[in-house]
Amino acid sequence: MKIVFAGTPEFAAQAMRAIYDAGHEIVLALTQPDRRAGRGMHLHASPVKEFALQNNIPVLQPETLRQTSTDPDKRAQALAAYKHLSELEFDAMVVVAYGLILPQEVLDICEKTGRHGSFNIHASLLPRWRGAAPIQRAIEAGDSRTGVCIMQMDAGLDTGDTVLTSDLEIASDETSASLHDRLANLGANLIVQVLDSLQQGKNLIRLQQPKDGISYAEKILKNEAEIDWNLSAKEIDQRIRAFNPFPGATSNLNGLVIKLWNSKLANTKSLDGAGKIGDVLGFSERGGYIQCGHGVIEVLEMQKPGGKKMDAKTCLQSISPNEKLLRFQSKE
Repeated sequence: MKIVFAGTPEFAAQAMRAIYDAGHEIVLALTQPDRRAGRGMHLHASPVKEFALQNNIPVLQPETLRQTSTDPDKRAQALAAYKHLSELEFDAMVVVAYGLILPQEVLDICEKTGRHGSFNIHASLLPRWRGAAPIQRAIEAGDSRTGVCIMQMDAGLDTGDTVLTSDLEIASDETSASLHDRLANLGANLIVQVLDSLQQGKNLIRLQQPKDGISYAEKILKNEAEIDWNLSAKEIDQRIRAFNPFPGATSNLNGLVIKLWNSKLANTKSLDGAGKIGDVLGFSERGGYIQCGHGVIEVLEMQKPGGKKMDAKTCLQSISPNEKLLRFQSKE
C-alpha cells in the first residue's frame, strides 16, 4: 500500500514507524513546520519529520492546507500541497495528531476512485472525547477506561465512522505520559491491521458514531495548571496526573512556585480535617500529605524552581523540616 502520512508529535511517529516496518510504502509525510523550543529557542523538527528524513521519505510542511487563507504565503503553501497531493499516486492517507484541519478538497483527493480515503488514529473511545486533548481529559475526568478508534475521516471534528476500536483500563496511578505511551502503541498496532486488511481486499465494517455520549476534549491551556486546593482530593489527584507532562500542575508554597508531578489519594482518613486547606499535614515514606477541600492527597513527586524532579518528602523538607510551617496557597 502507498500511504500519505500526516502527523507531528511522537504519538504520530510511532504509528508511522509501525506502518513503515509493516512493509507499506510511505510516499509523503505531511507535518507541521519546524518550531522554536528550548532555552536557545532553536528550530526543531517534529518527530514525524525526523523519521521521514532518516528514511528518505519526502516531507511537506505547509502552515495551513486551507486555500482560502488571507495570508498570501500560507495560501501559496496550501495550493502547492494540494497540487502535490493531486499528482501523487497513493492508496490511502493516515492522519495522526497532525494539528492542521484537512479541508474537504484534501479529503476528496483521498476519496478518488481506487483509493480508500483517509483514516485517523484517535486516542479515545469515540464519541467520548472528540477534539485536541483526549488523553489528558480522560484522566482529568476520572474515566476508568479509554482506548483508540481508527476512524474514516470526514469534514467534521472527529465525527467519522469508526472501522476498528480497542479499549484499555486507565490505572489509578496513570499519568498522561504513561497513558500516551500505551495508547500510541495500541494505535500503531490497530492502523497496521486496517492497512493490512485493505491490502488483502477485505471489507472494513464502518460503524456510525452514537449520537449520545458526545464530549469534547478542549486543548490544555497553561493557565489550567494552578491547583485549587478547595477541590476534593480525588479531583486534584486527577488533575496532577492529567497535567503530567504538560503543562505540569503548579502551586505556590511559601513563596515558591512548585510543580506537582505525581500523586495518589491518601490511604488514611485520620488526617482529614487535621489542618486548613492547603496545609502539609505530615510526611509519608517519599511523599507529603496535603489537606484538600474534601479529603487528603499524598503528593509523591515535586520540583522547585530551577531544580530537578524529586520525591515530594525531600522537596518539602528542603523548604521546611517542620510540616506545620508548610501551606500551599489555593488558586484565587
